Amino acid sequence: MDALFLYKLIILYMLDRVNEYTLTNTQITSFLMDHGYTNLFNIHESLSELIDKGFVSVNTIRDMHHYTITDSGEEALYYFENTISKPIKQEILEYFQQEKINLKNENEVYADYYGNETGDFTVECFIKDRHETLVDLKMTVPSRSMALSICDRWRDKSKAFYEYMIQELWEDDDNEEDNT
Repeated sequence: MDALFLYKLIILYMLDRVNEYTLTNTQITSFLMDHGYTNLFNIHESLSELIDKGFVSVNTIRDMHHYTITDSGEEALYYFENTISKPIKQEILEYFQQEKINLKNENEVYADYYGNETGDFTVECFIKDRHETLVDLKMTVPSRSMALSICDRWRDKSKAFYEYMIQELWEDDDNEEDNT
């Protein structure tokens, strides 16, 4: 079996097993290189070919690529999954178990920004719980440095922000009865 073919199958298997999350280039590379499967060049070649063939889709958030398996990728994996050895599959599942918190955190809380027509920047901040969006906040700021600062701080501040927002918007007024 061609080595690149195996790397592609490993990547598809990884993307298929993360369920509701995406994987970043760093996460895929980390697994493949830390386990001594291949080098960076082969990983990038494999990912590029998977994207070109429509087996993997990529979404870029703040210069970080997030990969998901497509329906075509799932179909291809279905036909060739048995060519991946059980020890490799086990290593992937163990990696996900060890990295579960990191996978969850990287996919549930994120922020990005983009320039708009007026020269300002729009910042989008998200908190997700699996496939459900809990917060989708957009704001316009006057500078790129402010947009970057907000994006950089969102992960650390998002939980407190969410709790504060819920508390402020759902104040229990002692003079009103709760009709629910």
